[in-house]
Amino acid sequence: MKLAIVTAYPPSKVTLNEYAYHLVKHFRQKENITELVLLTDTTEGKKDINFTEDGCKITVKECWTFNSYLNILNVTKAINQVKPDAVLFNLQFMKFGDKKVAAALGLMLPLVCKLKKIPNIVLLHNIMEEVDLGSAGFTSNKIMQKIYGCIGSTLTRLILQADTVAVTMQKYVDILSKKYNAKNVKLIPHGTFEILEEPDYETPLEPLKIMTFGKFGTYKKVEGMIEAVEMLRETSNLNMEIVVAGTDNPNTPGYLESVQRTYNHVKGLNFTGYVAEEDVPKIFKESAVVVFPYTSTTGSSGVLHQAGSYGKAVVMPDLGDLALLVQDEGYRGEFFDAESPSSLAIALQKILENKAYRIALEKANYKAATAYPMSRIADMYINAFESIIDKKSSVETIQSQEVIL
Repeated sequence: MKLAIVTAYPPSKVTLNEYAYHLVKHFRQKENITELVLLTDTTEGKKDINFTEDGCKITVKECWTFNSYLNILNVTKAINQVKPDAVLFNLQFMKFGDKKVAAALGLMLPLVCKLKKIPNIVLLHNIMEEVDLGSAGFTSNKIMQKIYGCIGSTLTRLILQADTVAVTMQKYVDILSKKYNAKNVKLIPHGTFEILEEPDYETPLEPLKIMTFGKFGTYKKVEGMIEAVEMLRETSNLNMEIVVAGTDNPNTPGYLESVQRTYNHVKGLNFTGYVAEEDVPKIFKESAVVVFPYTSTTGSSGVLHQAGSYGKAVVMPDLGDLALLVQDEGYRGEFFDAESPSSLAIALQKILENKAYRIALEKANYKAATAYPMSRIADMYINAFESIIDKKSSVETIQSQEVIL
């Protein structure tokens, strides 16, 4: 199968590029895949396709740009040129831009593939029905939220024109099936990027690094985490550092710089900036606990799966998709009130002062992460494509027989 993947890809800063990297890494090792064609956004640096493992041929075709109105034309042109057997779209609603028209035009591409009778699957990482538009940085205006909701429903119907829409949580399957009467929605879990050798849970961690990882400023805010550690310093003798790993959310440029200025008096507060793929393991391995300072969620958490793969304890708000992941996939963590730094401080204290409890969480999260390695996820997509191709072949055979008769 010659498989094209429409996605952002490292060194892109557009969301979901890291997910694409790991999916490609495992797709290329599958015997069913003869060639991967990456239809990616344009970047200044060269695409990272230098994998150490053997695998199929990879062709990169940079053919779209964030917020361009021409993406639908340029990607369609690229698809016509490479003639793939199937197309996978790695999407969320703002994948092609944060401007409404540019985003909407890009999301019409699955329909284009359907009209061209190219087997296609959309991997949809979030759904509008589960996004808190205010917290996620879209709008806090109630009227505008209703307008966004209507636009979101229209875009969802466009996306559902794909042969199959894969979502990462059962709740999303239930919502899309019920609201849109969709029959082509399939659960394929997020998966864990790297299944590493089980860590030595007895390795001493000093100082205790409290780490958060992501793009910050909208529904991910670090002030409460910093204040929680300062509170904990007043009531304990724990030797702690704070690590903020990542960059600003594109919707909130300058956010982390502002936080640095405000909290420049806090000792042991470190901002890493952008973390390159090869530096991710070090960030996680050196951490004693991974914090999710979220006020809402917008989909299955890649960071939670990463934390699990490194065998890390986590502290998270008891809300939305994070709570569901704990329930559905077996992750464990200490929960806190998203609006209360003191609640976060208590949650951290429970883990950091009780080594046995921390190790129990670490082991549970490693076990949960290893249940869905990316190699297994790649197989699930290949099986889904083969099912679509077989179904299309059967329909074409029946139509040919009818013409003969």
